[in-house]
Amino acid sequence: MCRIAGLVNPLSTGTEKYKVKAMCDALRHGGPDDEGIYASNDGGVIFGHRRLSIIDLSANGHQPMSDTHDRAVITFNGEIYNYIDLKQELLTAGATFKTNSDTEVILQAYLKWNTSAFGKLRGMFAFALHDVISGDVYLVRDTAGIKPLYYHIEDKQLAFASEVKAFKAGDIAHANNHNWPVYLLAYGHLPEPYTTLQNVYSLPNGHYLHWQQSGAYSIKGYTTDKSYNRVNDKEEAKNGINATFRSAIKRQLIADAPIGVFLSGGVDSSLITLLAAKEVEQLKTVSIFFNEKQYDERAYQQAVLDKTKGDNFTYLVKQEEFEQNFAPIVKAMDMPTTDGINSWFISKYAREAGLKTVLSGIGGDELFGGYPSFDRIKYLSYLRKIPAGIMQLFNLAGSPGLKRLSYLSLEGDNADYLALRGLFSLNEISRLLNADQKEIEDILAGEGNSENLPYDKLKAAKLETGLYMQNQLLRDTDMMSMQHGLEVRVPFLDEDFAAYVESIDPHVRFADGNKQLLINSFNKLLPAAVWQRPKMGFTFPLQKWMAANKDICNADNYNSSFANKKIADFKAGKLHWARAFALYHTQKHV
Repeated sequence: MCRIAGLVNPLSTGTEKYKVKAMCDALRHGGPDDEGIYASNDGGVIFGHRRLSIIDLSANGHQPMSDTHDRAVITFNGEIYNYIDLKQELLTAGATFKTNSDTEVILQAYLKWNTSAFGKLRGMFAFALHDVISGDVYLVRDTAGIKPLYYHIEDKQLAFASEVKAFKAGDIAHANNHNWPVYLLAYGHLPEPYTTLQNVYSLPNGHYLHWQQSGAYSIKGYTTDKSYNRVNDKEEAKNGINATFRSAIKRQLIADAPIGVFLSGGVDSSLITLLAAKEVEQLKTVSIFFNEKQYDERAYQQAVLDKTKGDNFTYLVKQEEFEQNFAPIVKAMDMPTTDGINSWFISKYAREAGLKTVLSGIGGDELFGGYPSFDRIKYLSYLRKIPAGIMQLFNLAGSPGLKRLSYLSLEGDNADYLALRGLFSLNEISRLLNADQKEIEDILAGEGNSENLPYDKLKAAKLETGLYMQNQLLRDTDMMSMQHGLEVRVPFLDEDFAAYVESIDPHVRFADGNKQLLINSFNKLLPAAVWQRPKMGFTFPLQKWMAANKDICNADNYNSSFANKKIADFKAGKLHWARAFALYHTQKHV
């Protein structure tokens, strides 16, 4: 797990390494253990790397790394969980290795199988690879989009980095994307491929960018080489889920550095803890609790700990600590978001507990229907039949839920998502940003092409996975964990496990209520207290804490009377904290 950056076909000569070094310096928090710079003989390719040592902790794991014959060079962020199996296959085929790292396996896999090697990798990864023989460069991102990778192309120069801030640090891109406040007020995050910088984009998950020496490039998708037959039987599905998830946990525990689990007390983290405890004799877990009793999950955490052996590191988070760390937390965000505060704290504590790697339960809700949107989405099929002009009238509604329905005046899957999860309505955004509503509509209209899927739970899963999880949960977890030099792994997004779940017929996958198939697959393992509890999620008392925060509630931070009215509503308990936090980001920075 690391941070990467680089330049290909640099515009200027003599300063390329300095630019890449500056980019890497800005990313040091994500790779505190080592750094390296590679420059091709002709100076046309500069790779930078900041290392967080997880596998092969020796100096042999130094990056950027070349193969034994210097035919290819890589700078790699992530982990390849099946690298031992791939290495054995490559050794049998005649490949030679000089390290015990998973990084070198990627190089040899590419040299053996070319771009088809990408689909053989199981893990979370973002890497740049220079084919020294052809001169081509590849940027590659994992199929789930767990690891971030951003790029900028101008005048036949390609720049890339793990975080958006690196482009400014390297004097690559400075111009703001003036649309980002619109996206944030609508979504609570910036949807891919957009960032806060103009012409800096996120490489789509499951894709690679192929760059040729001429400056010509293409972006292509790839898929894993694993597939399953359609599963229509509930018992078969339960047995398959049980087996494939156990396998995912087992291979994601591979590490040469201390590893543990985030234990919140919900179904997903509890299940991961219990399965990991079967593989690790003395499992380390990290949990947090609050003085605010309605957020206290210790009883559920203890029900899991009673069935495991190991060390549990428990931390009390108080409002005072939130206040003390509020400014550093906001500064740590690579891009403005309404999420990530919980990840910042739990990652801080995990690192203080001596861990370098932890397993997280992200993905369980998206795969098995754990959100209210899975039940609400069916109503959109009826609302979509109402003329767009009438849907606009919902802008005038009183409740936020009804206001969101105004998004159904727009086309596309993203409009469906915003109708279910959007923060502010079209009219509210135009007033908050002092912009014409038609301008706001034009920015948001058509984002996310419609697949014309039925309004069922399978569509809800696609929306939650492709938008909320991809753009918010994964991005913010990566950013906040790496801020503390911590790697977070997500077994629910294991390629083979996710492929198996997606092979299950939706009528079986979402039968008997949200997440019930997952629970039933492990009903002999999960404590009843955990799966019978009301769903809460990994939540902080932010409604109370933010209402007392002087920065968020400071009228001088807002640019209009309408914005101040919203903040007044927030202080009076009439506005959700996520909406106030989004407003704070946009008004403070615009």
